[in-house]
Parts: sequence; structure tokens; C-alpha cells
Amino acid sequence: MIVEETFYRPAELTREPRTLPADTYNLARRFLARASDGCVFVPIRSMQYLAVLDREEIIFVFREGRRLIEIAWQGFRPQDRNTLDAPVAYDAVYYAESAGETMRWLQSEFLKALRDFDGRAAPRAGARIIPLARRNP
Repeated sequence: MIVEETFYRPAELTREPRTLPADTYNLARRFLARASDGCVFVPIRSMQYLAVLDREEIIFVFREGRRLIEIAWQGFRPQDRNTLDAPVAYDAVYYAESAGETMRWLQSEFLKALRDFDGRAAPRAGARIIPLARRNP
């Protein structure tokens, strides 16, 4: 089943250079690498936001915002780092007046949501493989 979502981008209010911790960036890229359609939806329940990851950016939509993008993280520059555990530079683009306040919590809560999402996607403990009996013709 394919679900199509449409998000609207208001006029940009401001942008600022930031860095994303390596563990957050690397985990997000792992999810994208596994996504068959090139897009991943990650709920950030603690903030009632939805993060939408694609190859170009990560957008954040408030549950009450009716599909309006409030913040976008764009222009990731992993090639600028020297090691895989170094932070990744990017631009935070703000589309809502409250976006600066939201950013105070977003990076840490986004990482928690990614880890929670990763835990739900992983196989549960106690899983086992049941061999299928083959019938000889």
C-alpha cells in the first residue's frame, strides 16, 4: 500500500548554518538507504512533529500545522568532515515564527525518535526460523 502525502513550503523567513551530530546523520542515512521509495517518515511523538527524510533534505511538520513545513534541514555536507564520527554541516531553514524555539529541542528529540524507530524496525527478540518441509516429487 502506497500513501501519498503533500506538504506545503511557506516563504522562507531565515536560515542559519548548523551541525548535526554524526550519530544522528548516520542513522538517518541508514534509514534512507533501506527505503525502497527514497523517503522515510519518522514520528517525533515527544514534540508531536513528523520528520520526512529524503535524499536532499529533512523536513519537519507540526501535527497541527496541516502539512505546512516549519523547518527544513538542507545542504548536508558530509564530504567536509574528516571522519565518520565528526558532525555534519547543514543549513536550517525556518518557515515559521516559532521555528527557532522548536530547533532548541529538535536535534535531540529527532535522534531519540530515530532510535525508537530503529528499535521498532528491528526483529524482535525470540524470533526463530521455521524450516519448511520439502516434498519430493
